[in-house]
Amino acid sequence: MGLFARTLAALREPDPDAKCAAATALWADWQAGGVAVLRDDDAAVPVIALPVPGRPPRPALVPPAQVPLRGVGTREGRGAMLHAVAHIEFNAINLALDAVFRFRGLPADYYGGWLQVAAEEALHFGLIRARLAELGYDYGDFPAHNGLWELAVKTAADPLARMALVPRLMEARGLDATPPILERFRRAGDAGTVAALEVILRDEVGHVALGDRWFRYLCAQAGLPAEATYLRLLGEYGAPKIKPPFNTQARLAAGFSAAELADLTRLAEQAAAPARGR
Repeated sequence: MGLFARTLAALREPDPDAKCAAATALWADWQAGGVAVLRDDDAAVPVIALPVPGRPPRPALVPPAQVPLRGVGTREGRGAMLHAVAHIEFNAINLALDAVFRFRGLPADYYGGWLQVAAEEALHFGLIRARLAELGYDYGDFPAHNGLWELAVKTAADPLARMALVPRLMEARGLDATPPILERFRRAGDAGTVAALEVILRDEVGHVALGDRWFRYLCAQAGLPAEATYLRLLGEYGAPKIKPPFNTQARLAAGFSAAELADLTRLAEQAAAPARGR
């Protein structure tokens, strides 16, 4: 099978272990030259609407407000927080696979980059699932929400919007959120989870940087100013709000400029001002 047929099969796979194995094998085979973008793939494997990727029957998907609070002072609280991270990583596998499958006619480096991301997200999912098992839980034991995939569906028609709003918005928010979570587990004495989260944070800088690279590439192809276009897309798509404080060091390493971070901070402050005035 060519790239798009194999990616679609992995995307549709509902079993987490099989999906992780498929993502890992795709990246290994790509590196070895055993999978390629075939000219006839576009006709043989057309882009299709995929409102729901393959996923197990659990966890139950609920509105974000119904996802339990995640303190780390108890076994259940640590389990709930780890489950939330595992769900993000599982979604991230699907998001990377979909970025490969859905958008055609891009340079080979684009596809190789997102295959690597899919494999790394599979590794992350496995690391966090192992920590869940140490606590007596598994993926599916807590409810979760579907916000990440819903944004992927919204951006399914435009790779530029996808690069802006998934890696550059949602995954970049992970760069900001992970260090405080990491510190909470460090204070709780959970060295194993700290080590897993440090791997995830390190790799996620590269994932956001990859999204930044292809966002800027697509903006240049269209003759659009990248940072102004990013702000415009946030409004056009009704994207989740920007939430400082930022992990400035990680965001700069991932491709954000200091001027852009200042603009995003002002945007967040302007959005918060009416709420403070009520």
